[in-house]
Amino acid sequence: MKSTKRIKKINGKEYWYEDIPYYDKEKKQIRHHSKYLGKNIDGEPVRMRDAMNSSGVFLPSTSFSSFNYGELLPVLSIIEELHIDRFLGDIFNEDQRNMVLSLCVNRVVRPMALHLVKTWYDASFLSVLFPGLSLSSQNVSNLLSSIGQSDVPSVFMGKLLKSVGTKSTLLYDITSLSSYSRLMSLLEYGYSRDNPDLPQLNLSMIVDKSLGIPVMYDVYPGSIVDVSTLKNTVSKVESFGVNDFTLILDRGFFSEDNMEELVGDTDLSFVIPGSLSLKKVKELMTSAKKDIDHPKYLCKFNKDPLFVKPVLLTLENNASVDGYCYYDPKREQSDRNSFYSRLYDTKEHIENRKILKWMKPSTTFTQRAGKLQKYYSWKIKDSYFITTIRKNAVMQRVNRMGKFILFYRGDNDWKECLITYRQKDLIEKGFKRFKKDLKGLPLNTQKESTTKGFIFICFISLIIQMRLLNQMKDSDLIEKYTVEKLFLELEKIKKIRLANDEIIVSELTKKQKDILEKLNLCA
Repeated sequence: MKSTKRIKKINGKEYWYEDIPYYDKEKKQIRHHSKYLGKNIDGEPVRMRDAMNSSGVFLPSTSFSSFNYGELLPVLSIIEELHIDRFLGDIFNEDQRNMVLSLCVNRVVRPMALHLVKTWYDASFLSVLFPGLSLSSQNVSNLLSSIGQSDVPSVFMGKLLKSVGTKSTLLYDITSLSSYSRLMSLLEYGYSRDNPDLPQLNLSMIVDKSLGIPVMYDVYPGSIVDVSTLKNTVSKVESFGVNDFTLILDRGFFSEDNMEELVGDTDLSFVIPGSLSLKKVKELMTSAKKDIDHPKYLCKFNKDPLFVKPVLLTLENNASVDGYCYYDPKREQSDRNSFYSRLYDTKEHIENRKILKWMKPSTTFTQRAGKLQKYYSWKIKDSYFITTIRKNAVMQRVNRMGKFILFYRGDNDWKECLITYRQKDLIEKGFKRFKKDLKGLPLNTQKESTTKGFIFICFISLIIQMRLLNQMKDSDLIEKYTVEKLFLELEKIKKIRLANDEIIVSELTKKQKDILEKLNLCA
């Protein structure tokens, strides 16, 4: 019995199937089995998924080539929406503009060392949209250096601020960027958040509240203290005509003196997490814990239960600060499981290794216990540690899990405070990305201009990423996807160039269609 091939039309699209006859012994009759062969392309079946390797990347073939495409869709849409391409086009020639855009897109969808960007570009549909770019390490280094030596960042930020019409902003905390370079004048020794042994520069960022995107940043010498930097940045914001803004501050800013200064300025709005290092905050947390799980404080956030209790902090000068104490049962359980597991594993690690004669017991214990050392007491028997878990220390840690306090000034409800502060996490992740990339930058970071140029690229990338996050929040995609997970789903969409140079898009899954529909995008 010979098989036959035929075309089926499904939802307006044509697909090839093979009809295979076979004899059914039970029913004693000839039956038919239908086998999918692929989409009908120019009269031939093309099976997209069979052309992919195990990682989901299309393999080259003699009949077609493919490009990474789907993850570019939201990024290119945002670039057009915010006129980033036009602003860069006003500043650079076409090739330079396209190089900057390619570097920025890479930092958003697949951040990697800059000397690898050319390989990524060649496999991306950007190589079709922006053909012929020379993204060698030397060319990229030269581009970044020229940006760092110019007023390009200031001109770009001026155009952006004017375009988005910023009226209300969120001023995010500064971060320190450490470097092994000793030649950049901006690099000085000061308080470092990640490596106190290296010189650093400080970076602050300002975010538009309505759009949820950064619109301005500043670079400072590393020895300038946070409060001084904060005042300078506020002055620059106000020089742009922005007078109604909210400060979103890091816990490192939290002190009684700073709080009194912030509260003393009646026009200043802020959100800041309370630090338990302050006795008054610790007492406030202890008091709130007594009944925070009462049903009257029950709320819901991202489909999960959350308890929120209003609190009030009274300062030494009798000024007061409003706040919300949050209790997340799901986070508490997760943190407890993780902590107890580490506590047990560390105890075994301490006890199962013999103490050699040349070892100093106290030093050896500290090395083995690491950050958990305060949760154990110990003694030595027969050259081995015998440890006891300190119940009170552990309970103090466990009782705080899933609970935190946000203090605020301004017209904010509990949800706005929480969402606003969680937006800060994105900035911090962006800062961490800056740090990681700057330390591993495969270019000449001995030059201050190169580093400044790279920070400019990261700044634009963060604009795109934060705008996408805001779109995901507005479309409820944020409840199903992180930014990274969204890109992983979209990157399965490929642009395929056939032998006749026609370019088609691979078939879309239900998930991909849903994402594109909610973001108002078309493949």
